[in-house]
Amino acid sequence: MYEVYGGMLKEDIVCTIDGKKVVCPPESSILEAARSAGIEIPTLCYLKGLTPTGACGICAVEIEEEGGRIIRRSCRVRAKDGMVIYTNTPAVDAYRKERLREILERHPNDCLTCQKTGGNCQLQNVSYLFGINPEKRNVPGRGIDDSSPAMVRDMDKCIACGRCVTVCEEVQKIGIYEMKCNEETGERYVNTKKDVNLSATACINCGQCVKVCPVAALTEKDSIHKAIAALDDPNTTVVWQMAPAIQNTLGEEFCLPPGTDVTKKISAAMKQLGGYAFTTDFSADVTIMEEGTEFIQRVTKGGVLPMMTSCCPGWVKYMEYHYPDQLDHLSTCKSPQQMFGALVKNYLPEKIGVPAENICQISIMPCVAKKFERDRTEMESENGRDVDIVLTTREAAKLFKLRGINLAAIQEEEFDDFMGEGSGAGRIFGTTGGVMEAALRTVVWKLTGGKIDQIDYQEARGYKGLKEASVKIGDLEVKIAIVNGIGNVKPVMEDIRAGKSPYHFIEVMACPGGCLNGGGAPLTASPDMIARRMDQMYESDKNSAIRRSHENKEVQKLYEEYLKEPCGHISHHLLHTAYMDRSGEVR
Repeated sequence: MYEVYGGMLKEDIVCTIDGKKVVCPPESSILEAARSAGIEIPTLCYLKGLTPTGACGICAVEIEEEGGRIIRRSCRVRAKDGMVIYTNTPAVDAYRKERLREILERHPNDCLTCQKTGGNCQLQNVSYLFGINPEKRNVPGRGIDDSSPAMVRDMDKCIACGRCVTVCEEVQKIGIYEMKCNEETGERYVNTKKDVNLSATACINCGQCVKVCPVAALTEKDSIHKAIAALDDPNTTVVWQMAPAIQNTLGEEFCLPPGTDVTKKISAAMKQLGGYAFTTDFSADVTIMEEGTEFIQRVTKGGVLPMMTSCCPGWVKYMEYHYPDQLDHLSTCKSPQQMFGALVKNYLPEKIGVPAENICQISIMPCVAKKFERDRTEMESENGRDVDIVLTTREAAKLFKLRGINLAAIQEEEFDDFMGEGSGAGRIFGTTGGVMEAALRTVVWKLTGGKIDQIDYQEARGYKGLKEASVKIGDLEVKIAIVNGIGNVKPVMEDIRAGKSPYHFIEVMACPGGCLNGGGAPLTASPDMIARRMDQMYESDKNSAIRRSHENKEVQKLYEEYLKEPCGHISHHLLHTAYMDRSGEVR
C-alpha cells in the first residue's frame, strides 16, 4: 500500500513540466505524467496500457540534464523525481516537424478520397497542427493488399507507428504483423510476418488493428457505394438490420454522449434512406431459442460439452485456424446476423409480398469480421446469400451523413412488423457476457418450468478477461465461463483439448468488451467509454418491455407459423451451419 501524506502518495514523484509542478505515480512515462496534468503532447504511435515503441517521434520533449537540454521521446522515458521537462520549445518544434516531414514524404497525398477523411486521420490532424506539407513525395510503392473480404491494407500509407503490431501481439495475441526494415535504405515498415497477403495469415478479421491505425493503412473493406447502388435501384427492396451494439454506439458519430440509446432514431434513418427497418435484437432472440435448445439437448442427452457460443465470427475463425480438432464444441447455430438474413430471404418475402430475388439485405454491424462471415460459402440458401451487404458502424454513419441525415436531430420511429421486436436479452448480446446471460434467462426458465424466474445474472457481467460461475438449475449445477477478448482464450482451449475443462457452457467474444468495442465501432474507445456503453446497454435491457427471448411475440409467431420448433427440420436447414478446418490456409 502507498503511504499518503500531504495530499500525495509517498512513492509518488514530482517533476516540472513547462514550469508546472506535476505529481505522478512511479513508473509513469513523461507522456503519461504530462497528460495527467492536462498538458497535451501529440503522438501517432502511443497506445495507453500497451508497450510504447517511440516509433513516430512526434512525442519528443526536452529534458534538462547536466550538460544542457536533450531531446527524448516522452512515451519511452520514465518521469523521475526532480526532472525538468519542456514540451513546447523551438528545439522540440523543429524535431517534431522534421520527423513529420520524413513521414509525409513517404505518404500518398490522396486525402480527398481517403477513408479517413473527415477528421479521423491523426496524421492529417498533426500535419495541420505543425503546418507541414512537403512539395515532393517519394512513396515506396508497396501496393494494396485487398485479399481479405473484410479488411484492406494500403501499405504505402503505413507510417510504421507499430500500433497494429502491438495490439495484435499484446491484446489479441494473434501476432500476424511485425516491424520490418529495408536493408538498403534503413526505412522501417510493417508487414505480415512472412510477407504474405492478409488472407494467407491467421488473421481473424477482428479489426482491432483497424481501430488503432492512425491513418488509412488499415481499413474495413468499403461497402458504402454498394449500399447506395441498392438504395437507388427501383427494382430492389432493401431490408435493414442493425446489431444490438449499434444502438448504444452509433450516436457517438453524431456527437451524442457515449452509450446513448438511439434505437428508434436509427429506425427512422433506415426508413428515410429507404426500405424496411428491423433490428438484429429479433434474431438474437431467435438465436437464444436455437442455442438454448441445443445446449439443453447436449446436457440432457449426452452431447459434446462444453458447448461454446458461435455468434462471433472472429472467434469461430480462430477455432478453425488453431483448434480444428475441437470444432464439435461450437454451437451449430449461425450468428444473429446470418439467422436474420436467412429469415429475410425465406420467411419475410411472403409477409411483405416481395420475391426474395428482389430483396437486398443490408446489415449494420460493429464488427469487421461480419464482412468475412457474410462471404462464407455456406451462408446461403436456395433463395441466395443470407446477407448481401455489411456496413460497419462507421460506414453507416458516413452513409447517413452523405444522405443528409443527422441522427441527433431525427425524430424517432418504430420498427416495421414481423422482425422488428427484440427483448432486453437480445439487446445485451452486444457486450461481453451478454450472450451467456441471455441464454441463462431462457435455459433456466425452461429447465425448471418457470420455477426459477431469475432475470439478472451479475456473475456474467464485467470486464474481466475470464469470468467463471456455477448456476444451480434444479438438481443440475451448470458451470459457465465467459472469455472477454480472444487474447484470453488459449488457456481455456488447451484445457478442453487436454480433457480437463470443468465447464458446461462457454461464451467467447474476440473483441475486448464485446461488440461494443468491435473493430467496426466508433474509433474512440477508451476503457471509460466502453464502460459507459456497457452501462447504458444494461440500462436499455432494464427498461425493455420484455427481457427474455422466449417471450418475444414476433419470435413466438415465427415458430408458430414457419419454423414450428427450435432445432427442428426447418431451423436446421436455415439457421444452423457447419465449420471447416482452416489450419492449412496459413503460410
